[in-house]
Amino acid sequence: MNRRPLRLGVLGSGKGSNFVAIADAIGGKAIPAEVAVVVSDVAGAGILDHARARGIAAAHVEPGRFRTKLDEVAEAAYIRCLREAEVDLVVLAGFMRILKGEFLREFAGRVVNIHPSLLPSFPGLEAWRQALDYGVKVTGCTVHLVDQGIDTGPILAQRAVPVLDGDTAPSLHARIQEAERLLYPEVIGAWARDEIRVKGRVTQTTSL
Repeated sequence: MNRRPLRLGVLGSGKGSNFVAIADAIGGKAIPAEVAVVVSDVAGAGILDHARARGIAAAHVEPGRFRTKLDEVAEAAYIRCLREAEVDLVVLAGFMRILKGEFLREFAGRVVNIHPSLLPSFPGLEAWRQALDYGVKVTGCTVHLVDQGIDTGPILAQRAVPVLDGDTAPSLHARIQEAERLLYPEVIGAWARDEIRVKGRVTQTTSL
């Protein structure tokens, strides 16, 4: 019996460039998965427009009263939306809310994020600017599982990006985003093919 494709639930707050890279990889058969739903905390987010243009279910769900996280009512609404879509893996694609508590218990070990630095260096906001200000010669991006901390979950894959002489925060960020759009679909594809093993903080991926 053929197993149904992995069903992704994508959460995003912005333009959705990583979502587009993942959706294009699915369309090109590089990822044996389907996007079941795209959800955003921002009503006019570009990621919702990209989803609708592809015929993918897209929903704006109010985030609640807090600025940086979901309140309890919003958290329940997000969980319900993803459950109804029968999501197997939650993919964060520029989702600017911290996920905690019941959400991570509901999808334990099944929430992935991409961060614009080589974690554990430079967690948090504007990691590319942090790297530039610190003076490192190499930064990059990291795909990791989401846990209760801030960018502290087990690392699934990383890709290095050199910091060039004369780089500005925007130029460095742009090159990191290019690396993200390559790495994230590769990791989602490996997950969909059951090629990733996680034991505590140690992860193994046979194809990357």
